[in-house]
Amino acid sequence: MKLRHVRAIAVFGIAVVALTGARGSHGAGCSGGHGGSGSSNNSSHSSSGSDGNSSSSSGSVSGVGGSSRDRAARDVKIDECALSADGKNLVAKVTVSNNDSSAYLYDVTLQFKGDAGKTVDLALAKVEDLRVEGGGSKSAEASTPYTGSGNGSEYTRCEVTFADRTIG
Repeated sequence: MKLRHVRAIAVFGIAVVALTGARGSHGAGCSGGHGGSGSSNNSSHSSSGSDGNSSSSSGSVSGVGGSSRDRAARDVKIDECALSADGKNLVAKVTVSNNDSSAYLYDVTLQFKGDAGKTVDLALAKVEDLRVEGGGSKSAEASTPYTGSGNGSEYTRCEVTFADRTIG
């Protein structure tokens, strides 16, 4: 093998490592999204709300690997997404677990979504300035008014669209 071939292979290898990020098992490669590249999928499950309607929840957020947003997204778990018992609000119940030693203030935005191909009104709910001590966890509810005319079944899941934390 000639020296120029060896150099070409080395340059190609370096380019591949640079483009994929070489971040170990947490590398996300290059993908678009709100807030940067990469994504973190937190949780996904189905549950039945207090009114008997089936709902599912999943958490995902886009962020730059290793950023405070990426770390905050991994700390958020969606426990339930459902229509409130009075039928006036869409409610997301979340648990935030802080595995670090410092206390943090968390800001989380969730979006209620429908099945693929179905159009639903944009419904966002927020948890703001939720203080979670180091090594602890805390539950919270985020709600938004329900503007539909049915039983809320058109909203089949909710997702974390933004999560961030600051030392608090």
